[in-house]
Amino acid sequence: MRESLEGPLYFGYALLENRAVSIPSLSKPVLYFLRMELKFCRFIHRQIPVMVMLSLFPGLGYLFLGWMAGVFRPALIWYAGNILASLYGLWLYRNFDLPQMGEREQNRWCFRVSVFIHVFFALWAAIFIVYVRENASNLHYIAIFTQIGATTVAASFLYPMPRLFRPIIPSMMFLLVIYFLSIGEWFAYVLAIFATILGGVLFHAATSSYKLLKTAYRQAAHDQLTGLNNRQYFMERLQQMMMDLKEVQGCSFLLLVDLDHFKTVNDSLGHGVGDSLLQEVARRMRETIPEKDGLARLGGDEFIVIGQEFHTAGACELQALELAKALLSRLKETYLVSGHRIYISASIGVRVFSHEEQDSSSLIRETDIAMYEAKGAGRDAVVLFNEEVSHRVELHLQIERLLHFALENNEISLCYQPMVDENRHIIGAECLVRWNSSRLGKVSPERFIPIAEQTGLIIRLGEFILVTAFATLREWQRRGMNLQQFSVNVSVRQLLHHDFVDLVKALTQRYLSPELTEKLVFEITETVIAADMRSVVSTMNELRELGIRFSMDDFGTGYSSLSYLKQLPVSELKIDRGFVCNLCKDEENQALISAILQIAGTLGLRVVAEGIEKEEDFLYLQNLGCRYFQGYHFSLPLDAAGFQRLLN
Repeated sequence: MRESLEGPLYFGYALLENRAVSIPSLSKPVLYFLRMELKFCRFIHRQIPVMVMLSLFPGLGYLFLGWMAGVFRPALIWYAGNILASLYGLWLYRNFDLPQMGEREQNRWCFRVSVFIHVFFALWAAIFIVYVRENASNLHYIAIFTQIGATTVAASFLYPMPRLFRPIIPSMMFLLVIYFLSIGEWFAYVLAIFATILGGVLFHAATSSYKLLKTAYRQAAHDQLTGLNNRQYFMERLQQMMMDLKEVQGCSFLLLVDLDHFKTVNDSLGHGVGDSLLQEVARRMRETIPEKDGLARLGGDEFIVIGQEFHTAGACELQALELAKALLSRLKETYLVSGHRIYISASIGVRVFSHEEQDSSSLIRETDIAMYEAKGAGRDAVVLFNEEVSHRVELHLQIERLLHFALENNEISLCYQPMVDENRHIIGAECLVRWNSSRLGKVSPERFIPIAEQTGLIIRLGEFILVTAFATLREWQRRGMNLQQFSVNVSVRQLLHHDFVDLVKALTQRYLSPELTEKLVFEITETVIAADMRSVVSTMNELRELGIRFSMDDFGTGYSSLSYLKQLPVSELKIDRGFVCNLCKDEENQALISAILQIAGTLGLRVVAEGIEKEEDFLYLQNLGCRYFQGYHFSLPLDAAGFQRLLN
């Protein structure tokens, strides 16, 4: 019984009998049918006041006719029943509060509506039986007409719920056919045939309307490409789940799945291949996700999963993480689409929520945050939203907000870290940006520089750095502070900005002589390799014509490649501090640095070792042939005055 399409009716009886039946215990087809019926039951809800009026006001006429025909007592009893049924119906109508009702509560309400509907038509069938026998007063004509009208009302109002109109329409017309057959005249047999045909027409009309409604509902609730539930259906499901959790004091989870680099597939292989890939992803997800969990496509390459109910948060979190890892593993398997072998991964955000949380939009937003944290961690990962993630995101947003005003509030400054040669003589300086926020205190560049790049603030910030650095270099030259080089960090976004070259030209003309310009070194990171190489090389060559040199910062940590290194017009490599730390005890780093020095020597590039913090590392690098160094072992980054004192 539970596994049939009568599941909702069984469920309603079980609720009234306080039997332990939960929605997740039903199969997925029955669950879908149940939720569809719940939605259609809301249409019936809107018809309750109309049906009450159709019962009470015509009922007064029946009461008057019964008094005239001498059957007042049965008519009065019937009308009293009508009043009671109408009051019950109005009570149901007033107590329907969809936003505050879970699926269980909606099922209880829907079952009671079904009871009201059956009682409503049973009362009209009863008055037909009473009045159809009153031939002397011709009440039987009114009874016949009213019976046909009641059946038409059933076909017009009840078509969204087959389990209501399928028994009611035949039952109402059956009484009419039986009456005609009982007359025993030839015309009565003809009327019986016509009544049967009319009943069939009304039944067919209700069935056709239901099929059209069901098709429209499916189209409105499902994604056409993948056949999965869509965002609208999912939001309704989530809202109902939250109400259910409130009732049982339970918890559940959300998984937000976003495919990694899906845009690359669309751009390189076409949208047709991309659509086929999404269909295959949807199929794999359906196979992996338990039948009782909900799966929907939010749009594009984003999918979301809602789990079933759990009694404890620990079990819920464990199941969510296990399912997320199973999805990652399944989605990473090779795809064969239109003759193309495609390899793709996913990033998954997980959010466990309890009955205490009632803001569905916040849940989805926080799951989305966890998903983006997974992407930020290198993709192909699962991140659970928790207090740590929440705090990190809040700090990120706060930094982003305050960074907009940091320049205006004079909170941004530059400091300068000395660069020394093998004899420990200061031969240059690297400009380092610092932010001392009035609200947050000292904010690390590792925190605010990536945010500045993401938001585009790096353009304004970079211009400030260039102006300050160039003015400082000119002032130092005026004071007799002679340096071989003066390094400034430049981001990829700055380098590719449409007016960066013009800005640098204007600033060098304003602040620097040609001799000073030739001391400038722009430090770039290996991330430029992931950008448009042609544009990068073109910009770098334009700046080289001014005399500016380029250094590859943090070499060896990103996209290191000899072919790319040959394409880029750099004159210097800076070994990342990660390779230098505890160098004397790390044989792998020793081998890597030795290889970098050999490559640099072959290509005629100068090498600077960053992050020198120990004398032994300095001496070891000296022995390897490294000639330029930078790090706390020689000096912390200093403000302009401090650097001048150190140099003097």
